[in-house]
Amino acid sequence: MLSTLIWFPVLGAAFIGFFPGTSSASRSRWSAIAVSSFALLWTLWLFTQFDSRTTGIQIQEFLPWIPTLGINYSLGIDGLSLPLLALSNLLTLVVAFSSNSLTPKSTELHRPRLFYSLLLLINAGMAGALLAQNLLLFFFFYELELIPFYLLIVIWGGQKRDYAGMKFLIYTATSGILILAAFLAIGWLTGSANFEYSAIQTGELSQRTQLILLTLVLVGFGIKIPLVPLHTWLPDAYVEASTPTAILLGGVLSKLGTYGLARFGVGLFPETWSLITPGLSILAAVCVMYGAMVAIAQKDIKRMVAYSSIGHMGYVLLGMAALTPLSMVGAVSQMVSHGLILALLFYLVGVIEVKVGTRELDVLNGLLNAIRGLPMTSALLILAGMASAGIPGMVGFISEFLVFQGSFKIFPIPTLLGVVGSGLTAVYFVILLNRTCFGKLDTKTAYYPRVTFKEHFPALALTGLILWLGIQPTWLVRWSETTTTALVEATPVERQIVVSQAPVPTAAIAPQL
Repeated sequence: MLSTLIWFPVLGAAFIGFFPGTSSASRSRWSAIAVSSFALLWTLWLFTQFDSRTTGIQIQEFLPWIPTLGINYSLGIDGLSLPLLALSNLLTLVVAFSSNSLTPKSTELHRPRLFYSLLLLINAGMAGALLAQNLLLFFFFYELELIPFYLLIVIWGGQKRDYAGMKFLIYTATSGILILAAFLAIGWLTGSANFEYSAIQTGELSQRTQLILLTLVLVGFGIKIPLVPLHTWLPDAYVEASTPTAILLGGVLSKLGTYGLARFGVGLFPETWSLITPGLSILAAVCVMYGAMVAIAQKDIKRMVAYSSIGHMGYVLLGMAALTPLSMVGAVSQMVSHGLILALLFYLVGVIEVKVGTRELDVLNGLLNAIRGLPMTSALLILAGMASAGIPGMVGFISEFLVFQGSFKIFPIPTLLGVVGSGLTAVYFVILLNRTCFGKLDTKTAYYPRVTFKEHFPALALTGLILWLGIQPTWLVRWSETTTTALVEATPVERQIVVSQAPVPTAAIAPQL
């Protein structure tokens, strides 16, 4: 069941890349759409086979690979990985479907076979990392995405794509080195015969050793998220990357960092994690405030959206730092909601860039004009800005509310700063929308090209999902609640006493939302 999600995209990538003879861009695109559609439908079918009331790994697969080194082909799924797997496959399908719409007509997507092959390889690597239950198998898939993303940036990126791609490569390679060092040290120091996640017992290690290993994990995954001050690769990579690549970077790749931090940080070092949570809560508040303040100062709307991502990922860290049942399920919900909202924002920014030819706030105005502007695109951009700002009725509000509700009694000041950061999100999106959508359209600009329904369809689908999950949050939180509660219960007894004073459980709040 699970291997299909990994190897079917790999076979699809091989088919597109090595199909004999010449293959048109249209054939490559529709092949990628077919493969990614199948992967998404297969993931939705997994939801029907998944028991959300059960703690632990489900639908497991196991095959000995290199037993002498403790490496096995071990797959499984739980409430932490299943929502992110669905998010990854959904955004892959969005990118495959909209690649033509997000490419200027004057410069058609060149080397399409390579582009769609890399897209499917990224999808396979993401699925493998989320499903892997062996530490070194996870690392293999974690690193599998490095080269495809680098090529997507340097081949289809902007003017400074070489610089941005090399910076991305160096940072993410460093992330992989730190994580590999931590995983190898865990296996050797614990004396485990293999690197199976279920077999690793770190409780016997000294607290100092655990702290060193957890620091390696935290920094390694912190680069991928990214957390301040490990974020400097993000603005260049997001801005210089093409819009389809930016959607994957922000909506998919960054979630691999937060997933790894929850799985291998909280999961493997519960006692040591509870010791560093005060510092993590402060770091989360710094990320939220920094991302919001820097976004306000931007003139490029794509760069503004890129910096907003830093702030919103800070909410995920805050939820994991508080480590209550409510904040943890809120952190997982925030990963999904952030991926959906950021993908929608980047998509709409890409449409504006294609149709208008610029992303500068000082140039854009009046796009809401019903005759000569981009009225539907502007309306969707307004909705996306509202969702990112946490307006009730949208999935962004649900996830942030769960994080704030679960974190306040544990870390009140960082939580209040997070609320302030949410307010600042509204500020920079008001600036963006006021300058982009409203005002008088420049008469020199004449008429902008119309955006067809086909070009609007991915944005409409993402908007519908954002609204639906905002109105029916149980469709999102129910899958991860049992798993995240188990992570909280693995913490020391003293920590659980503090957690027990937190607000009522998620199951009692989510239906009311």
